Amino acid sequence: MYIKKFALIAASALALMAGQAMAGETLDRVTSSGKLTMSSDPEYPPQSFLNDSNEMDGFDVDVGKEIAKRMGVELAIVTPSWEVITAGGWAGRWDMSVGSMTPTAARAQVLNFPAVYYYTPASFAVHTDSPVATLEELNGKVIGTCGGCTYDAYLNKDLEIDAEGAPPFEYQVTAGEIRTYETDTNAFDDLRLGDGVRVDAVFSALPTIQEAIKNGYPLKVLGEPAFYEPLSVATDKGDDEFDAKIAEIVGEMHEDGTLKALSEKWYGVDLTTVE
Repeated sequence: MYIKKFALIAASALALMAGQAMAGETLDRVTSSGKLTMSSDPEYPPQSFLNDSNEMDGFDVDVGKEIAKRMGVELAIVTPSWEVITAGGWAGRWDMSVGSMTPTAARAQVLNFPAVYYYTPASFAVHTDSPVATLEELNGKVIGTCGGCTYDAYLNKDLEIDAEGAPPFEYQVTAGEIRTYETDTNAFDDLRLGDGVRVDAVFSALPTIQEAIKNGYPLKVLGEPAFYEPLSVATDKGDDEFDAKIAEIVGEMHEDGTLKALSEKWYGVDLTTVE
């Protein structure tokens, strides 16, 4: 049975923030300039990537474009590193992150998460030549993942996902060594060199692994997903009006089926709900 938490999340966030609303510097800047600036990753397909026309494309990019459209402004995209985005204190360099970010307790100290827009399964993958067939066999292995992300936190057994609607999970793998990378693609590049050449496995979003396989990477997915992540639009702290507007728009996109259609376009399935 599917649990549709997004409407409750968006409505609750909107009600809370509307009650606390104050003059919004970010919202004023966006509306007066006619431009909404979003941070993104150029190497995170199918969420965000540079297409053959050298333009940003992907699920997250389409979500950002739709948010800007409903605000009545143009979308601009910048590509700072993930560590810089999650550190907060953006100082107006960009206005929001639609970057498949999990709203963890640690991140909530420096960022706000006004609207969950989809959920994604986190999975392990090995080289097609690997004899490893179960998650248990990954114990003690060298596992590659993105640095400073939720997959890194999971491998360090320090992951806290406290967003409403997040399913519970257990730590099923104890890595012998965790090798971190700037992007998931870099981890895939090392694994494609061969089983155990640099890493024994990678840990990433299942849709990202599947996209890599579709693009010729010799990977195979192991077992069931380790956990499901609620993924949210992120904003810098300090503008409740802007957060309320984001929550309102994303709530509408859930209700009218826009997010479902975008998910099916990029993933072939509806990831806007979880089982």
